[in-house]
Amino acid sequence: MSVLAALGAATIAVPVVDAATDEGSGPTSAAVALGPTAFDVLSAPVDLSAPTSMLAPAPQVQRVEVVSRSFDRDPLPGCSGEGVTGGENGRIPADQLCELWTPGQSLRGDAAVALAELNRSFEAAFGRNLCITDSYRSLSAQYSVAARKPGLAARPGSSNHGWGLAIDLCSNETRSSAVMDWLYSNGPAYGWDNPDWARPGGSGPREEWHWEYEPGTMAMGTDYSR
Repeated sequence: MSVLAALGAATIAVPVVDAATDEGSGPTSAAVALGPTAFDVLSAPVDLSAPTSMLAPAPQVQRVEVVSRSFDRDPLPGCSGEGVTGGENGRIPADQLCELWTPGQSLRGDAAVALAELNRSFEAAFGRNLCITDSYRSLSAQYSVAARKPGLAARPGSSNHGWGLAIDLCSNETRSSAVMDWLYSNGPAYGWDNPDWARPGGSGPREEWHWEYEPGTMAMGTDYSR
């Protein structure tokens, strides 16, 4: 950089002096006072040291942690959000189930919290809670449903309702194309979906009201759509 600066000065100085001499405004010796010649610059030793300011590290970019609004408050107060660690299908200990916003409805912790997060977004979109008619079923409740709805209810002891991983929607939800379109678009982001077997052309009876918590069913090996 020192070399370039000096060369620039010499290049500018020499033409200026020459022009002044041609016009008779000053002696040729004025070039010496204006700066070194090109020969002086090129023959001078080069200082390769860099200024300290050039070696200073670039300022660090501050990382900004963006916290989702969904964690500003507990989506389901009193629920740990943990999965089941004991029990059998239809016999999950009460302390591993979390009550939902609908009285009498509950799910295992992780499924319940995920559904509560989905419901929060649903409430923002529709101004009310998602309506559900069924969730966790005890084994005795599974036998009762199987007797009342033959061909629709799963074999008792094999239902994802018995694992606290499934819900049934109210008919007013399934009759609303706006609601169902919203759920199909947003539910999977929270782990909840209407399984393939329950959709038109699926391997089971069509049940647009039946939704399952897929991370749980996949872990349990009860994701029958795959």
